[in-house]
Amino acid sequence: MTSTIKSELTGRLEEVQLRIAAACERSGRNRDEVNIIAVTKYVSLETAEAAHQLGLQHLGENRWQDAKEKWEAISGGDTGEEGGQAVWHFIGSLQTNKVKDVIGKFTYIHSLDRLSLAQAIDKRASQLGLTVPCFIQVNVSGEQSKHGLEPDQLPVFLTELKELSSLRVIGLMTMAPYETEAEETRPVFRALRELRDEMNERAILPESMTELSMGMSGDFEVAIEEGATWIRLGTILVGKEG
Repeated sequence: MTSTIKSELTGRLEEVQLRIAAACERSGRNRDEVNIIAVTKYVSLETAEAAHQLGLQHLGENRWQDAKEKWEAISGGDTGEEGGQAVWHFIGSLQTNKVKDVIGKFTYIHSLDRLSLAQAIDKRASQLGLTVPCFIQVNVSGEQSKHGLEPDQLPVFLTELKELSSLRVIGLMTMAPYETEAEETRPVFRALRELRDEMNERAILPESMTELSMGMSGDFEVAIEEGATWIRLGTILVGKEG
């Protein structure tokens, strides 16, 4: 990696880590509970490799076509300086006909939002002998532009998923509306946490959901304060190119 890219990434990562630590301290959380996904969809292969080599083990992409070159290069035995193999997260809307390309390459799916997709994931995972950890995407804000289930659809959907043995629901995911003030996103993140806790109390699934994928570059601190366990950081961390 070029020294310029490494220097820029190092500076951004240090700043992000300080802000995560401060958010955890404010909310009485352990820093180890919060995982960073470096969203590399808007950056070059060189920048994505640099991020991984600096110890950002978890990498997120929205589309297989855009991720293919990075996945092939970074998953070919390369490890970050912290010794971790890259772990790939599919964070965009997943078309059913793309499942065959994604399952087996991406460890986590963050955008499960319909039964046909769940069945396709389960079928492909079963063929490969895998169990795929998934987040159910919930449209907490109600914005028409957002993908995801309506909150009141979640209990029935969870019941339907119980039959799929190669798919494991580990948590919920949401995207908050863009707000000028990050504080205004708090009700959305709080509602997702409360929804997860309610579903766990009702014990619809055999295992409790422990994870919350929420918070991006503009609002991750508020998301952490409300219980995020995975934050998806692009521009603020790896930048945006082109």
